[in-house]
Amino acid sequence: MIIVLTLVEFLCGSLMFSYWLGRIARKDLKSVGDGNPGAFNLWNAAGYKLGLAGVLLDFMKGYLPLVLFIENGVVQGYEIVLIAAAPIVGHAFSPFMKFKGGKAIAVTFGVWSALTRFEVSLAYAIILAILLAISTIIKKGKPVSTEANAFQAVFGMLLVSVYLYLRNFSMPYFCLWFLNLLLLSYTNKSKIAIYLKRKNYHGS
Repeated sequence: MIIVLTLVEFLCGSLMFSYWLGRIARKDLKSVGDGNPGAFNLWNAAGYKLGLAGVLLDFMKGYLPLVLFIENGVVQGYEIVLIAAAPIVGHAFSPFMKFKGGKAIAVTFGVWSALTRFEVSLAYAIILAILLAISTIIKKGKPVSTEANAFQAVFGMLLVSVYLYLRNFSMPYFCLWFLNLLLLSYTNKSKIAIYLKRKNYHGS
């Protein structure tokens, strides 16, 4: 049963709604912006209306199946780890995109919203908002680069572990958090490398 549910979640996560919405709008997300087939590149390429639709759909594919499984008592304990990580993996390595995919930010929010009734996803959003505010202040109001946003997404997820600890979440949640951190680090690795290279250059 765990294998079946994990596969179902993986397939749900692998549905590249944002990329398909982009194609409907005659935008190939792989060849515009940063080439990311996710919701935020759709927003930049095709406008906020389609962007919001992409964010919502990517969120829901992480949220809806998982919350149904949890509310019906289908999964519990360590079973949660693989099943909850599967849609994030599916989005990052979609078979519909030759096992390439997006950054998995929106689907991450969906998964944690389902698991914790929005508690951890809200904490993550607040952490990201604080990091963005700090960056904006440091840059004196200038726009924050996509590379800085990628770094903040991963660093913010790292800080989520502090919240999990303070709120006494059980070990399965820490296991999922660790997998999530690894996945976000992987999907954002190129932008983080550019960001750190720039920081080192300006700091030298």
